[in-house]
Amino acid sequence: MSKRCDICGKGPGTGFSVSHAHNKTKRRWIPNLQSIKVINEGRVSRMKVCTKCIKAGKIVKAV
Repeated sequence: MSKRCDICGKGPGTGFSVSHAHNKTKRRWIPNLQSIKVINEGRVSRMKVCTKCIKAGKIVKAV
């Protein structure tokens, strides 16, 4: 299952966790995805959408 927003395409970012001793370990920043019912082309369907797209009103939630 993809960790990618169906609206904007936002996906995980990568980088390092850096300790106080400057030891680096790989880590991922995963977007806050919500599985919600959306009205898409006149039909109700489930989509994985990031919270920024929900707040910006880029989708219409189904009741």
